[in-house]
Amino acid sequence: MTVRQAIRPHHRAPDPEPAERPAATRPPKKPRRRGTDRKPRFAVAVTAAFFALLYIPIGVVVLFSFNSQKSLTVFKDFSLRWYKEFFADDALIESLGMSLQVSLVAMAGSLILGVTLALGMVRSRSRFGSLAGLIMLVPLVTPEIVTGVAAMLLFKGMGITLSTGTVMLAEITFSISYVTVILRSRIAALNPEVEEAAMDLGATRWQALRLVTLPALLPSILAAAVLIFALVFDDFVLAYFTTGVDPQPLSVRIYSAIRFGVQPTINAVGTLMLAGSVGLIALALAIPRLFGRRGGLDLLSGK
Repeated sequence: MTVRQAIRPHHRAPDPEPAERPAATRPPKKPRRRGTDRKPRFAVAVTAAFFALLYIPIGVVVLFSFNSQKSLTVFKDFSLRWYKEFFADDALIESLGMSLQVSLVAMAGSLILGVTLALGMVRSRSRFGSLAGLIMLVPLVTPEIVTGVAAMLLFKGMGITLSTGTVMLAEITFSISYVTVILRSRIAALNPEVEEAAMDLGATRWQALRLVTLPALLPSILAAAVLIFALVFDDFVLAYFTTGVDPQPLSVRIYSAIRFGVQPTINAVGTLMLAGSVGLIALALAIPRLFGRRGGLDLLSGK
C-alpha cells in the first residue's frame, strides 16, 4: 500500500435508501378541509333551536295528557283519566264523528274530481292543460284564511245556511288541487302507448282507462286519499268559516273550548289527533313504496 493510499480518507458507502412502505400500510393523508366542507355550526344551531321550539310544546301536551292531576304545570303520575273523560263527553264525540264524516266525503269527492282533472290536464293537447296546471297551484299558495272567508261569503251570498254540507263543499274544493298535483306527475310518467295497445286489442277507451290506467295509478290514488283525509281532519281555518252552530268539527270544538280555559281533556284530544295525523301521513308516504313506486315526497314535489 502506498503512502497516498494510507493517508487517503476512507469514504463510507452511502446507506441504502429505505424501502418504500407498501400502500396498504401507509397512513392515509388527511385531506385539508376547505371552507365549503366545514360544518355550518351556526346553521346547525339554528336548525336545532327551530325544531326544539316546534316540538317541545307538542311534547309537553302529550306528556300532560297522561297527568293524573287537573294541572297543566305540575305532573304527578301517569294516568288515562283525561282520555276516559274525552270518550265520555258526548259533545266531543259528536264533533269527532262529524270530522270523520267530513274527511271521508271530502276524500271521496276530491279524488273523483282530482283524478278526472289530472287526466284531462295531462292528456289535453291544447293550451288548456298548461293553463289549468297554473290555476291548480293557486289554492296551494293562497292563504287558507282567504279561501275560508271567500267560501263563507259565497255561501252567504247564495243564501245557503252554514252547516255540515257547506263544510264538505269547501273542503272538497280546497282538496282538489292536492289530488291533481300528486296525480299529474304520475299520469305524465305513464306511457300512452299502453292504452293504445289495449284499444288495438279491442278495448274501448273507457275499458282501457278502467283496466289499464287506473290500476297503474292506484298507489298514487291511495296515497292522495290518505293525505287528503289527514289534511281535512286537522283543518281548522276553512272549517271555522264554513261550519254552522252545531254540530261542529272537532278542531272548531277544541278552539271553542279553549276560549273558556284550557282543560286537560284538550291535551288528550290533541294527542289523539296528532297520533292519527302522523300515522295517516306516514301511510300516505309509504303506500307508493309498498307497490314498488316512488315515494309520496317525490310525488308531492313532482320529481
